[in-house]
Amino acid sequence: MLETPRLAEVLLPFVRDFAGGGEGTIETLAGDASTRRYHRVRLAGGSPGSVVVMELPDEPLKSDEATSPGLGPPELPFVNVQRYLEKGGVPVPQVFRYDVQRGLVGLEDLGDRTFEAVVQTATVSERARFYRAAIAQIVALQALGDRRPDRGCIAFSRRFDETLLRWELAHFKEWYLEAERGVVLEGAEAAVLETAFDWIARQLAAAPTTLVHRDFQSRNLMVVGDDGRTPELKVIDFQDALLGTRAYDLVALLRDSYVVLSAAELDGLVGDFVAQAGLEDRAAFRRLFVLQTLQRKLKDTGRFVFIDRVRKNPSFLRWIPASLGYVRQALGEAPAELGALRDLLGRRVPDLAI
Repeated sequence: MLETPRLAEVLLPFVRDFAGGGEGTIETLAGDASTRRYHRVRLAGGSPGSVVVMELPDEPLKSDEATSPGLGPPELPFVNVQRYLEKGGVPVPQVFRYDVQRGLVGLEDLGDRTFEAVVQTATVSERARFYRAAIAQIVALQALGDRRPDRGCIAFSRRFDETLLRWELAHFKEWYLEAERGVVLEGAEAAVLETAFDWIARQLAAAPTTLVHRDFQSRNLMVVGDDGRTPELKVIDFQDALLGTRAYDLVALLRDSYVVLSAAELDGLVGDFVAQAGLEDRAAFRRLFVLQTLQRKLKDTGRFVFIDRVRKNPSFLRWIPASLGYVRQALGEAPAELGALRDLLGRRVPDLAI
């Protein structure tokens, strides 16, 4: 990463190369759990006058920021996926230029109005309008992936298989149960957890797959316009796209740790998705939604502790109660095969008792 005194001497010339302009200012934007940094660069007389520069970790092509072998020369996943999505009509930020060696990407500046900020203060009816627009984006993304798979896009070379799903579930055991709560399961209890996690991963891995953003939540949607009917949303942070269940991105959106919906709102919006996606069996989809909620929110709970302990960023710990609340609700709807898991977690984690 660039040291602060060097930002101007590196970023301003980089942006001037494609935007022109003269004197400039740099604003480093608030970060999240990512290893990437973002800077807003404004240039007097530039076109565009404001650009966001994404700064990747040092030697990005030698890190997990590079595409997997077999897809041609190494390429930044963000650029690889952005090209596919933009060509397919998905509203993503424009890429003006990227320097593959220095790990700099010049992006369209979408402003600071996140979906999270808008829906947090919206009325119930206004919130529903925004969520329906976001659901339409999920449906369009899935339709694109189903209709036009592309071997040149890294998203189609990786999937939520049983191994990946199981690895994510292990985050809950290692980081939340053991590291955060000091709960070490042994004997029969350990067997119950392992058997249930294996079953969840197996069920999800066996479901039909579609194109998945992987983190389609309120902080990864930008509101760039609103005509009072259909909000104009743009999708960001899509570099981890892969193949997964049809419920995955909907769970990320409706079971968002940052915005908690009422049961009535949730039911209505799941119904909206089923209708927009043209699904015939709502009960089967609801079962898939419940299993995917368990998998993702158990992972999120552990991941938030991991980010605190390993990356020294405690800011996500405050979202654990919401994640556990979603897990508790999903356990209440879970299939009979997860009854032993429901009882175990209820005993060991009071927040999950039903």
